[in-house]
Amino acid sequence: MGDEDQTVPFADLATADLVVDAVFAGGSAGNTSDDPLARLLPGVGNRGGFRCNGSPTRQSVRFAVLFTTGAEPDWPDELDAQTGLFTFYGDNRRPGTELHKTSRRGNLLLRDAFNWSHSDARVHVPPFFLFEKAAPAGRDIRFRGLLAPGGAALTSDDELQAIWRSTRGIRFQNYRARFTVLDVPKIPRAWITDLVSGDPLGPNCPPPWRNWVEARTYQTLLAPSTTIIRSTAEQQPDAGGKLMVEAIHRHFAGRPHDFEACAVEIWRMLAPSTGACEVTRHSRDGGRDAVGEYLLGPESDRVAVEFALEAKCYAPSNSVSVEDVARLISRIRHRQFGVFVTTSHFNSQVYKEVRGDAHPIVMICARDIVDVLRRHGYGDAEAVQAWLEHRFAASA
Repeated sequence: MGDEDQTVPFADLATADLVVDAVFAGGSAGNTSDDPLARLLPGVGNRGGFRCNGSPTRQSVRFAVLFTTGAEPDWPDELDAQTGLFTFYGDNRRPGTELHKTSRRGNLLLRDAFNWSHSDARVHVPPFFLFEKAAPAGRDIRFRGLLAPGGAALTSDDELQAIWRSTRGIRFQNYRARFTVLDVPKIPRAWITDLVSGDPLGPNCPPPWRNWVEARTYQTLLAPSTTIIRSTAEQQPDAGGKLMVEAIHRHFAGRPHDFEACAVEIWRMLAPSTGACEVTRHSRDGGRDAVGEYLLGPESDRVAVEFALEAKCYAPSNSVSVEDVARLISRIRHRQFGVFVTTSHFNSQVYKEVRGDAHPIVMICARDIVDVLRRHGYGDAEAVQAWLEHRFAASA
């Protein structure tokens, strides 16, 4: 978005509805009064990623705002628009504070909300409104949707987890929470007014929220992607991510075949249902650096789908070519799929041919590698280097 008619002016925020993916403009005074959230949603304040109307300590929160900038690589909040799942990290992001005793008590709210979500007390769960920074500069924000704690396909352990992180060797805990974006394209201003007055299930309540409160049913906002060809820029990580990929490329310099085991582990991070996987011998790989099984179905009756994996530890300037991928495609048999992992990117011709001909190839580029490493706690080049030295040390 970003067209003029899709941006709500700062002067109109106090009466505006919340429309999914609409942009809400910040002010121009040059201070904290420019914050659009404080004007858009009464009582939430003008700073922080966790904002509430009401008190988490007194369990009186009427609604909550989750605001993500996407600028904290150690805490990679992520919205998957195709599945409607949003992953959010709590507000204990520095050592020295107990999990639930943060200044804004955001983690306390997460704990209570997810507990209530599995009981008859769901009416106490406040609606969560998701916003993100709309542009690198300025204060404009974008509304991404109404969130309900948990998800239809998630276990309670998957929904809210206390995870360990460390900074300068000091360990601490934070929450990783997963929410579902409900199929509510517009939040009417009248419902916001009802929430402030303490009437969340009144006549202006969106039906998907009412259904979730009454029966814990998830009507998910699903947005299948219409973009099937990623540009080179879309496959490149940010500045910190580039240093992470450079660490991988440097670690395997002069021994590119050793990257194959690393590529398998990266694939496992992305696809945890991967079963047995074997890196092939270099002289007998048959165009496949590894072969494995991806497991489908219940644990008591799994079905294994075979895949072949190819790995290329390329420098950022060296793109994956049609010839590189054609080699993998030619080795995929009936009822198999392929996985191609590279520290670089796929050129446009590769994308056009693979997607245009509907070849079952998963293409994992530098940006994907960085994203999954960050989700697993390796947030910078130093952490990645330590992981590489521990898991993929050069043989003597």
